Amino acid sequence: MDTLLEGLRQAIWLLVHLDATVVEITLRTLQVSGVATLAALVVGVPLGTYLAQARFPGRRLLVSLVNTGMGLPPVVVGLFVALMLWRSGPFGQLGLIYTPAAMVIAQAIIATPIITGVSIAAIQQLDPRLRLQLLGLGASRGQVALIMWWEARRSLLVAAMAGFGGAISEVGASIMVGGNIAGQTRVLTTAAVLEMSKGNFDRAMALGLILLFLSFSITLGATWLQQSERDKR
Repeated sequence: MDTLLEGLRQAIWLLVHLDATVVEITLRTLQVSGVATLAALVVGVPLGTYLAQARFPGRRLLVSLVNTGMGLPPVVVGLFVALMLWRSGPFGQLGLIYTPAAMVIAQAIIATPIITGVSIAAIQQLDPRLRLQLLGLGASRGQVALIMWWEARRSLLVAAMAGFGGAISEVGASIMVGGNIAGQTRVLTTAAVLEMSKGNFDRAMALGLILLFLSFSITLGATWLQQSERDKR
């Protein structure tokens, strides 16, 4: 209990005094996880929409793979990305290993199945006659997709929140592909692990509480938008 209280005290102190290192790490955390979530949305929402509507051999297998990917172990993702980006790997010449870009790639891979799976459920909840009516009125496939996304916007917002949560809370893959380098690839999760390994339990707790507060604040804002939209209807 003393460690928890001391961690809370340090977290408040670091936030109030805007500790330079913590601010840097927090901003990098938001940048990496934010870009990864956006990339996952660009891939996951259209893919989820397609899988929710299309009918073709092997569709159930693909949906099962997406559902399996929603629980994909981050360490496995980190290992795969590291092997691909390692100097002797297929993309080693790009020099991305131990950079924020590598962390974005790993976190995007983790978030994409989550967003895809929730998007499939969101589109399937819509009235199936909506798509047929839109096509009957002469709407293009792109216009149909945009209208369906608008109708399912609250559920897709949940997909975005879930994807962001999966990205920002990830630690194993980030360490493997980012290296936890001070001033370059260190984020809140990896910094907390480092402080914990050094025996600085109060500072590790403080970083964890800041991460929790950050994640809660963003989720709270998205939830407020979702509920406000629902109340208007």
